[in-house]
Amino acid sequence: MADKTNFTKDEWALLLRSPMNAGMAITAAEPSGLFGLLKESFAGGTALAQVATDPNANPLVKAVVADFQTSDGRAAAHDGLKTELGKSTPTEIKSKTIASLREVTSLLAAKAPDDAAAFKGWLRQISQKTAEAASEGGGWFGGGVQVSDAEKATLGEISSALGI
Repeated sequence: MADKTNFTKDEWALLLRSPMNAGMAITAAEPSGLFGLLKESFAGGTALAQVATDPNANPLVKAVVADFQTSDGRAAAHDGLKTELGKSTPTEIKSKTIASLREVTSLLAAKAPDDAAAFKGWLRQISQKTAEAASEGGGWFGGGVQVSDAEKATLGEISSALGI
């Protein structure tokens, strides 16, 4: 099984950003206001927290989550996202995050083929949970749909980028 030592600093930073990219692609596909943004962000954070306590989680996924829990890991992820996505429109964010997920797929195939399926499945799960976190198109008192057509289409793009 692969761990941090199998990757360059830049490659590891790409893996650290990947859970956030998986969620941000969905959020950018159909921005849903402040409360929706908070719910969708919380969904990604919950996915990280669940892995930290899951003894059966894939070791590479656990290594990424463990490093993300350090101040250096968070800084590497956030700095990379700022560089990658700074001053981008939602449409650009969606495109860039999906392109980043394609890079993750290639990286995993080359350096961690035994972990690739589990890692990519985890990223897809984060995307799905993000899409389901906030209703789209409703008002203050509910309504709307759980997963919008734009989010469904983006989930398809994410699956394609991940090769699943």
